[in-house]
Amino acid sequence: MNKGSSSKALNNLKWLLAILVFSAAIAGNSYLVETPFLYRVLGVILLFGIGLGLISITNFGSNAIKLMKESRVEIRKVVWPTRMETTQTFMIVFGSIVILCLFFWGLESLLSFLTGLVLG
Repeated sequence: MNKGSSSKALNNLKWLLAILVFSAAIAGNSYLVETPFLYRVLGVILLFGIGLGLISITNFGSNAIKLMKESRVEIRKVVWPTRMETTQTFMIVFGSIVILCLFFWGLESLLSFLTGLVLG
């Protein structure tokens, strides 16, 4: 067995364990109805944390975490519009919508009138 297939098998085992942990959280929450709600919620949060921890050490999980970190860096680089720019953009869009609504209302009225003339 080469290193690639053993690594893939280990990843598959981690995924299987994570799915089992998630399933245990869901099943435990469903079957332990008599247990106080707070304890069930804490148990589900704990088990989901363990499941996510297992997923995070797989190849897919580590790549996903890396992507999230890179996304946060990119979000910090975004130049957000000022309040004045946002207000001006809103006014332009709102005005355009009003003008288009009036145009289509007029067009619909004209076509309705013409249809009424043709059909009697």
